[in-house]
Amino acid sequence: MGALLGLLLHAIGGLAAGSFYIPFKLIKKWSWETSWLVLGFAAWIFAPIIMAYFTVPNLIEVLGAADSETKFWTFFFGMLWGIGGLTFGLAMRYLGIGLGMAVALGFTAAFGTLIPPIYNGTFSKLLETKGGIIVLIGIAISLVGIAISGKAGMLKEKDLNAEEQKEAVEEFNLSKGMIIAVISGILSACFAFGLAVGKPIAEEALKFGVKDLFQNNPVIVWVLWGGFLTNFIWTIALSFKNKTFGDFTDKEIPNKPKNYLLAIAGGVTWYFQFFFYGMGETFLGEKYKFASWTLHMAFIIIFSSLWGLYFKEWKGVSKKTMQTLWLGLAVIIFSTILIGVGNSL
Repeated sequence: MGALLGLLLHAIGGLAAGSFYIPFKLIKKWSWETSWLVLGFAAWIFAPIIMAYFTVPNLIEVLGAADSETKFWTFFFGMLWGIGGLTFGLAMRYLGIGLGMAVALGFTAAFGTLIPPIYNGTFSKLLETKGGIIVLIGIAISLVGIAISGKAGMLKEKDLNAEEQKEAVEEFNLSKGMIIAVISGILSACFAFGLAVGKPIAEEALKFGVKDLFQNNPVIVWVLWGGFLTNFIWTIALSFKNKTFGDFTDKEIPNKPKNYLLAIAGGVTWYFQFFFYGMGETFLGEKYKFASWTLHMAFIIIFSSLWGLYFKEWKGVSKKTMQTLWLGLAVIIFSTILIGVGNSL
């Protein structure tokens, strides 16, 4: 029963992650950096603190209880993940929800599995075990799936003229989007490692009486603080460069309250993927915890692909292009399952 509940929680988290960009797309007359900054405050400062406050007794003491080295590395990997999150938003901007998430998350699934053994110096042992070899095969297959998805994007460019591409994804740019999605996928994997190195924080939380279900919430706070710092620096730099600070005060911009609400909704939705991820990992227990990252990635890819179809990002493409897209997604999902099976061995 616990494993099934864990699976459901991961599905809810995947739905949240696959849906956060929808309200973001509806923001009007604001620059990207203004919208992203408001989303970031909601996703990485406001929501995690509020949820941790209600689920973690003595929150301030818990956040400061672990040793300095643990907090530093948790925050540091959060910073790297923050760059991944920043470029993740750019990948959606240039590739659309469906293709952007498929490519970025394919890399995230692969590197989220590879980073811990590389850091721990145990990568060579992967070649010495059946499970390790399966994991590496799964990673190779995920790269094949990404390549197929990229091919679908190339076919889409051929199928649609410039006007049709803009109608589907306003700033569609395959080459720029693919490069950004690769960077995003690699660095976004650092979130999984931030949770791993932050485990002593979760252990301290348990000592303070936090329920097992919410033990990861203070860890997530530290990771997201690191992520917010990198996003804050970048968006402020862009605001200076593009002179877009006026977005907050310009009386000529209509529906500013609506823009704030949409950006905040996108940010809170983004945060809930981590909230449900932490609970899902707990319910899966030690025996099945290995599958958490894999399940999370697979559910996000599934839901984001469905949203991409719903918003007609692939409207007007040929049957061959759609078949290529579905094949790429199927291969990526299969690879994440294979990686999970390898981890279990």
